[in-house]
Order: sequence, then structure tokens, then C-alpha cells
Amino acid sequence: MNRNAITEQIVLARLDKGLTWQQLADAIDRPVVWTTSALLGQQPIPAELGKILVGMLGLDESTVRVLAAPPMRGGLPTAVPTDPTVYRLYEAIQVYGGAIKELIHEKFGDGIMSAINFSVDLQQKSHPTGDRVVVTFDGKFLPYQWISADR
Repeated sequence: MNRNAITEQIVLARLDKGLTWQQLADAIDRPVVWTTSALLGQQPIPAELGKILVGMLGLDESTVRVLAAPPMRGGLPTAVPTDPTVYRLYEAIQVYGGAIKELIHEKFGDGIMSAINFSVDLQQKSHPTGDRVVVTFDGKFLPYQWISADR
């Protein structure tokens, strides 16, 4: 069984069991964005945590080994930015974008984060191991509205 097939099973099992991404994260005491990203195939899940999640989702225990293996994060590249700073932002969206999308839908419903009614902030945060970059995206939630335009 490959990671893509397991990811499909995870998504279906979560929905079938009525579990939220937050409940799964709480069960392994990890942040919800990381847990969601990991369950969507973007992070390796330590075997002891994988066993808990696989049990909650009712999946075959053989999936634990695959979940623990290092993934191909973001899939295979297409047009990759060459500037190192832009590339790292691109990499972060590849790895966490799917998880963020799932969490937006779970918390807000079917829709998107606007990039037009939007702000971004960048802060420097001191840290003992070296300064940290904090990027905040602040976009208005726009629900999909499937309506016909009058003629």
C-alpha cells in the first residue's frame, strides 16, 4: 500500500467516524496543523503516534510503517522558484497547504481565504537558537456561492 492510497483511507475514515482534525491532534498531543499535514502525507508520523491514529481511524495496522516513513513532501516539483527565500515559502505552502485547506473548510465551511481582501505581516521573534521569522496571512473568508447570474 502506498502513501496516496493510505491518505485517501484516512480522509474517508475521518469523515465516516465524524472525527475532526483537532480530535486527532489532541489524541497524540501534537499541533493540529502538523497533525493534519502529517495525515495528509506531508510529515512522517512516529510509529507510537501512528498506532494511536490508525486505531482511532480503524485502519489496518500495516499502515503505521508507511505513515512513519519520510514522505515526498509537496509531491514532485513542477516550476520551482529559484530565489532561496521565495523557495522556502513555496516549500512551506507545499507541505502545509493541504492541511490549511482542510482546516479552513472544517472551521469555516466550503470556501476560500481571499488574497484580495488580505493582509500579510512579517515579524522578527527572538529565540535562544536564533531569530525566528513569523509570517501571518490575514484573509477574509469567502464562502462559495453557487448561484446563477440573471440574464
